Amino acid sequence: MIVRKLEDGSLLVINQTDHAKLSGLFAAHWGNSTFATPVNRESAIRAATFHDHGWLRYETEPFYDPVAKTSPSFFEAKTTPTQWAAYGWAIDWLTEIDPYAGLLISRHRTGLYRNRYGAVRVPASASRLRNDPMLDDFVARYEAKQELALRDVSRPHFQVEYQMLQFWDLLSLALCLREPREEPFDPVPTDSSGDGQSGVTITMKPGPDGEIALDPYPFDKRGLRLGYACRHLPTSDYPDEAAFRRAYFGATPILKEFTFV
Repeated sequence: MIVRKLEDGSLLVINQTDHAKLSGLFAAHWGNSTFATPVNRESAIRAATFHDHGWLRYETEPFYDPVAKTSPSFFEAKTTPTQWAAYGWAIDWLTEIDPYAGLLISRHRTGLYRNRYGAVRVPASASRLRNDPMLDDFVARYEAKQELALRDVSRPHFQVEYQMLQFWDLLSLALCLREPREEPFDPVPTDSSGDGQSGVTITMKPGPDGEIALDPYPFDKRGLRLGYACRHLPTSDYPDEAAFRRAYFGATPILKEFTFV
Protein backbone atom coordinates (compact mmCIF):
# COMPACT_ATOMS: atom_id res chain seq x y z
CA MET A 1 0.00 0.00 0.00
CA ILE A 2 0.95 3.64 -0.40
CA VAL A 3 0.38 5.47 2.89
CA ARG A 4 0.59 9.26 2.96
CA LYS A 5 0.43 11.07 6.30
CA LEU A 6 -1.18 14.46 5.71
CA GLU A 7 -0.46 17.68 7.57
CA ASP A 8 -3.56 17.34 9.75
CA GLY A 9 -2.48 13.88 10.92
CA SER A 10 -4.93 12.00 8.72
CA LEU A 11 -3.90 9.27 6.29
CA LEU A 12 -4.41 8.88 2.56
CA VAL A 13 -4.15 5.18 1.73
CA ILE A 14 -3.80 3.92 -1.85
CA ASN A 15 -3.71 0.22 -2.55
CA GLN A 16 -0.92 -0.95 -4.82
CA THR A 17 -3.57 -2.67 -6.92
CA ASP A 18 -5.35 0.69 -7.37
CA HIS A 19 -2.10 2.44 -8.30
CA ALA A 20 -1.62 -0.30 -10.91
CA LYS A 21 -5.09 0.29 -12.36
CA LEU A 22 -4.06 3.88 -13.11
CA SER A 23 -0.98 2.49 -14.87
CA GLY A 24 -3.34 0.32 -16.91
CA LEU A 25 -5.40 3.36 -17.92
CA PHE A 26 -2.22 5.04 -19.14
CA ALA A 27 -1.49 1.93 -21.20
CA ALA A 28 -5.03 1.82 -22.61
CA HIS A 29 -4.76 5.41 -23.86
CA TRP A 30 -1.13 5.24 -25.01
CA GLY A 31 -0.15 6.28 -28.50
CA ASN A 32 -0.54 9.02 -31.09
CA SER A 33 1.40 10.40 -34.05
CA THR A 34 4.52 10.74 -31.88
CA PHE A 35 4.29 7.68 -29.63
CA ALA A 36 3.77 4.22 -31.11
CA THR A 37 1.22 1.95 -29.47
CA PRO A 38 2.53 -1.38 -28.15
CA VAL A 39 2.68 -4.14 -30.73
CA ASN A 40 1.21 -6.49 -28.13
CA ARG A 41 -1.29 -3.87 -27.00
CA GLU A 42 -3.85 -5.91 -25.07
CA SER A 43 -1.18 -7.86 -23.22
CA ALA A 44 0.69 -4.65 -22.37
CA ILE A 45 -2.51 -3.10 -20.99
CA ARG A 46 -3.23 -6.25 -19.00
CA ALA A 47 0.30 -6.27 -17.58
CA ALA A 48 0.12 -2.61 -16.58
CA THR A 49 -3.27 -3.08 -14.93
CA PHE A 50 -2.22 -6.10 -12.87
CA HIS A 51 1.52 -5.56 -12.42
CA ASP A 52 1.20 -5.10 -8.65
CA HIS A 53 -1.25 -7.90 -7.93
CA GLY A 54 1.45 -9.46 -5.79
CA TRP A 55 0.31 -7.00 -3.12
CA LEU A 56 -3.29 -8.23 -3.17
CA ARG A 57 -2.80 -10.59 -0.23
CA TYR A 58 -1.13 -7.89 1.88
CA GLU A 59 -4.08 -5.58 1.23
CA THR A 60 -6.38 -8.09 2.94
CA GLU A 61 -4.45 -7.68 6.23
CA PRO A 62 -2.32 -4.50 6.17
CA PHE A 63 0.20 -4.00 8.95
CA TYR A 64 -0.06 -1.21 11.54
CA ASP A 65 2.47 -0.29 14.23
CA PRO A 66 0.60 1.15 17.25
CA VAL A 67 3.88 2.40 18.79
CA ALA A 68 5.11 4.31 15.75
CA LYS A 69 1.50 5.21 14.85
CA THR A 70 2.02 4.28 11.24
CA SER A 71 1.29 1.74 8.55
CA PRO A 72 4.28 1.35 6.23
CA SER A 73 4.23 2.28 2.57
CA PHE A 74 5.23 -0.52 0.20
CA PHE A 75 8.88 0.56 0.04
CA GLU A 76 9.10 0.43 3.86
CA ALA A 77 7.31 -2.89 4.37
CA LYS A 78 9.35 -5.95 5.29
CA THR A 79 9.44 -8.58 2.57
CA THR A 80 8.45 -11.84 4.24
CA PRO A 81 8.38 -15.37 2.82
CA THR A 82 4.62 -14.91 2.49
CA GLN A 83 5.15 -11.77 0.40
CA TRP A 84 7.71 -13.47 -1.87
CA ALA A 85 5.19 -16.26 -2.40
CA ALA A 86 2.52 -13.66 -3.22
CA TYR A 87 4.76 -12.07 -5.87
CA GLY A 88 5.27 -15.48 -7.44
CA TRP A 89 1.57 -16.30 -7.27
CA ALA A 90 0.68 -13.08 -9.13
CA ILE A 91 3.19 -13.76 -11.90
CA ASP A 92 2.05 -17.37 -12.30
CA TRP A 93 -1.65 -16.37 -12.15
CA LEU A 94 -1.34 -13.81 -14.96
CA THR A 95 0.97 -16.04 -17.00
CA GLU A 96 -1.73 -18.72 -17.05
CA ILE A 97 -4.23 -16.17 -18.42
CA ASP A 98 -1.87 -14.32 -20.78
CA PRO A 99 1.71 -15.62 -21.07
CA TYR A 100 3.05 -12.41 -22.60
CA ALA A 101 1.47 -10.22 -19.92
CA GLY A 102 2.85 -12.60 -17.30
CA LEU A 103 6.30 -12.29 -18.83
CA LEU A 104 6.07 -8.50 -18.63
CA ILE A 105 5.10 -8.42 -14.96
CA SER A 106 7.73 -11.04 -14.13
CA ARG A 107 10.36 -8.81 -15.74
CA HIS A 108 8.93 -5.82 -13.92
CA ARG A 109 9.19 -7.56 -10.56
CA THR A 110 12.78 -8.77 -11.00
CA GLY A 111 13.71 -5.46 -12.60
CA LEU A 112 12.97 -3.63 -9.36
CA TYR A 113 16.09 -5.37 -7.99
CA ARG A 114 18.09 -4.95 -11.23
CA ASN A 115 17.90 -1.17 -11.65
CA ARG A 116 14.96 -1.73 -14.05
CA TYR A 117 17.46 -3.28 -16.49
CA GLY A 118 18.63 0.15 -17.62
CA ALA A 119 15.23 1.09 -19.05
CA VAL A 120 14.97 4.23 -16.89
CA ARG A 121 17.54 6.90 -16.05
CA VAL A 122 15.24 9.56 -14.57
CA PRO A 123 13.83 9.22 -11.97
CA ALA A 124 16.74 7.22 -10.64
CA SER A 125 15.78 3.67 -9.72
CA ALA A 126 18.14 2.52 -7.00
CA SER A 127 18.73 -1.21 -7.27
CA ARG A 128 17.63 -3.04 -4.15
CA LEU A 129 19.89 -6.04 -4.59
CA ARG A 130 21.20 -7.02 -1.17
CA ASN A 131 22.45 -10.01 0.73
CA ASP A 132 19.05 -11.66 0.97
CA PRO A 133 18.81 -15.36 0.06
CA MET A 134 15.04 -15.16 -0.54
CA LEU A 135 15.48 -12.24 -2.94
CA ASP A 136 18.39 -13.93 -4.73
CA ASP A 137 16.41 -17.13 -5.12
CA PHE A 138 13.30 -15.33 -6.37
CA VAL A 139 15.19 -13.27 -8.96
CA ALA A 140 17.23 -16.25 -10.18
CA ARG A 141 14.15 -18.47 -10.58
CA TYR A 142 12.04 -15.92 -12.42
CA GLU A 143 14.85 -14.60 -14.62
CA ALA A 144 15.46 -18.20 -15.74
CA LYS A 145 11.77 -18.55 -16.61
CA GLN A 146 11.90 -15.24 -18.48
CA GLU A 147 14.81 -16.38 -20.65
CA LEU A 148 12.88 -19.50 -21.66
CA ALA A 149 9.76 -17.47 -22.51
CA LEU A 150 11.74 -14.85 -24.45
CA ARG A 151 12.73 -17.52 -27.00
CA ASP A 152 9.17 -17.43 -28.34
CA VAL A 153 8.61 -13.67 -28.62
CA SER A 154 10.18 -10.67 -30.35
CA ARG A 155 12.84 -9.51 -27.89
CA PRO A 156 12.98 -5.93 -29.32
CA HIS A 157 9.21 -5.50 -28.98
CA PHE A 158 9.33 -6.99 -25.50
CA GLN A 159 12.15 -4.69 -24.40
CA VAL A 160 10.20 -1.63 -25.57
CA GLU A 161 6.97 -2.79 -23.94
CA TYR A 162 8.82 -3.47 -20.70
CA GLN A 163 10.21 0.08 -20.94
CA MET A 164 6.71 1.46 -21.55
CA LEU A 165 5.51 -0.42 -18.46
CA GLN A 166 8.21 1.29 -16.41
CA PHE A 167 6.99 4.73 -17.49
CA TRP A 168 3.33 3.91 -16.82
CA ASP A 169 4.32 2.63 -13.36
CA LEU A 170 6.51 5.63 -12.52
CA LEU A 171 4.00 8.20 -13.78
CA SER A 172 1.28 6.62 -11.65
CA LEU A 173 3.60 6.52 -8.64
CA ALA A 174 4.47 10.20 -9.15
CA LEU A 175 0.77 11.00 -8.78
CA CYS A 176 0.08 8.57 -5.93
CA LEU A 177 3.11 9.02 -3.67
CA ARG A 178 2.81 12.79 -3.28
CA GLU A 179 1.08 15.85 -4.61
CA PRO A 180 2.15 16.30 -8.25
CA ARG A 181 5.27 18.34 -8.91
CA GLU A 182 7.26 19.25 -11.99
CA GLU A 183 9.58 16.40 -12.89
CA PRO A 184 11.09 14.64 -15.91
CA PHE A 185 10.90 11.00 -17.03
CA ASP A 186 13.68 9.71 -19.26
CA PRO A 187 13.88 7.85 -21.55
CA VAL A 188 10.37 7.13 -22.81
CA PRO A 189 10.19 5.08 -26.03
CA THR A 190 8.50 6.44 -29.14
CA ASP A 191 9.24 3.53 -31.46
CA SER A 192 8.00 -0.03 -31.03
CA SER A 193 11.27 -1.46 -32.36
CA GLY A 194 13.68 0.44 -30.12
CA ASP A 195 16.29 -1.05 -27.82
CA GLY A 196 14.39 -0.61 -24.55
CA GLN A 197 16.94 1.90 -23.26
CA SER A 198 16.39 4.96 -25.46
CA GLY A 199 13.66 7.49 -26.16
CA VAL A 200 12.65 11.03 -25.29
CA THR A 201 12.28 12.97 -22.07
CA ILE A 202 8.69 13.61 -20.98
CA THR A 203 8.26 16.45 -18.51
CA MET A 204 5.29 16.49 -16.13
CA LYS A 205 4.05 19.85 -14.87
CA PRO A 206 1.00 20.23 -12.61
CA GLY A 207 -1.50 23.01 -13.20
CA PRO A 208 -4.66 24.26 -11.48
CA ASP A 209 -7.66 22.06 -10.66
CA GLY A 210 -5.87 18.75 -11.08
CA GLU A 211 -4.46 19.53 -14.52
CA ILE A 212 -1.32 17.61 -15.50
CA ALA A 213 0.66 18.81 -18.53
CA LEU A 214 2.90 16.26 -20.25
CA ASP A 215 5.41 17.41 -22.86
CA PRO A 216 5.64 15.76 -25.31
CA TYR A 217 2.13 14.41 -24.93
CA PRO A 218 1.86 10.58 -25.20
CA PHE A 219 -1.87 9.79 -25.02
CA ASP A 220 -4.54 9.28 -27.68
CA LYS A 221 -6.52 12.41 -26.79
CA ARG A 222 -6.01 15.62 -24.84
CA GLY A 223 -8.13 16.54 -21.87
CA LEU A 224 -8.03 12.89 -20.78
CA ARG A 225 -9.51 12.55 -17.29
CA LEU A 226 -8.11 9.66 -15.29
CA GLY A 227 -7.58 8.88 -11.63
CA TYR A 228 -7.10 6.39 -8.84
CA ALA A 229 -9.18 5.15 -5.91
CA CYS A 230 -7.96 5.89 -2.39
CA ARG A 231 -9.16 5.89 1.21
CA HIS A 232 -8.99 8.82 3.62
CA LEU A 233 -8.59 7.85 7.28
CA PRO A 234 -9.26 10.73 9.72
CA THR A 235 -6.28 9.95 11.95
CA SER A 236 -3.07 7.95 12.07
CA ASP A 237 -3.49 7.23 15.80
CA TYR A 238 -5.04 3.81 16.47
CA PRO A 239 -4.71 1.74 19.66
CA ASP A 240 -3.92 -1.46 17.78
CA GLU A 241 -3.80 -3.10 14.36
CA ALA A 242 -7.42 -4.27 14.57
CA ALA A 243 -8.63 -0.69 15.05
CA PHE A 244 -6.56 0.50 12.10
CA ARG A 245 -7.94 -2.25 9.90
CA ARG A 246 -11.52 -1.42 10.91
CA ALA A 247 -10.92 2.18 9.84
CA TYR A 248 -9.21 1.08 6.62
CA PHE A 249 -11.92 -1.36 5.55
CA GLY A 250 -14.69 1.01 6.65
CA ALA A 251 -13.44 4.03 4.73
CA THR A 252 -15.45 4.77 1.58
CA PRO A 253 -13.13 4.77 -1.45
CA ILE A 254 -12.85 8.16 -3.13
CA LEU A 255 -11.56 8.98 -6.60
CA LYS A 256 -8.60 11.30 -7.05
CA GLU A 257 -8.81 12.59 -10.63
CA PHE A 258 -6.47 14.42 -12.98
CA THR A 259 -6.91 15.98 -16.41
CA PHE A 260 -4.01 15.33 -18.77
CA VAL A 261 -3.16 18.01 -21.34
